[in-house]
Amino acid sequence: MSYTVESAVIVAIDGPAGTGKSSTSKAVAAALGLSYLDTGAQYRAITWWMISNGVDTADPAAIAAAAGKALIVSGTDPAAPTITVDGTDVAAAVRSQEVSAQVSAVSAVPEVRTRITELQRTIAAGAARGIVVEGRDIGTTVLPDAHLKIFLTASPEARAARRSAEIKGSDVEATRQALVRRDAADSGRATSPLAKADDAVEVDTTELTLQQVVDRVIGLVEERRTAAR
Repeated sequence: MSYTVESAVIVAIDGPAGTGKSSTSKAVAAALGLSYLDTGAQYRAITWWMISNGVDTADPAAIAAAAGKALIVSGTDPAAPTITVDGTDVAAAVRSQEVSAQVSAVSAVPEVRTRITELQRTIAAGAARGIVVEGRDIGTTVLPDAHLKIFLTASPEARAARRSAEIKGSDVEATRQALVRRDAADSGRATSPLAKADDAVEVDTTELTLQQVVDRVIGLVEERRTAAR
């Protein structure tokens, strides 16, 4: 893809939980005047729907049969992103421990990934000024032609500390173990596993502040824009 400063730019930011994907993506989108999409929230939303409607999340066949039933709508304003399911605001509900414990199983079902991937591509295609899309398979599967692909990493310890700070009262070591299990599940699934795209730029956020990471990504966007002129 080629583009100019005025044209739409698509930025894919992938990486495991706790690397700063959401904070970085929202800040970059806001700074560049782009839309923002949290794809993880979409998988959490469909997981929430499955749980709420009594679908056995340990049964891939049951999940597959229900994959197309929920109406998921994502608001793409980086200053106030939203997520609704069948018209209900689920922004808080999808962050529950119950959803967190089951989202990997639901996300691994091919029918779910196909349905959500189509939704993500539609949203990205409709972003007139461009979009920052964060997730785990954006650069490899969802938007392989993104103008810029970033893969964020951080040590398990740093990631656990960040996630525990977000979830008040949580145990750091238990959080670290949960993140490691989630990494294994996401990296080992057969369909669209968590992986760094061959042409992605890796940024280790372990020792960086959020602003440093944001500045690094914005700098990379500007480099690509300059090279495309």
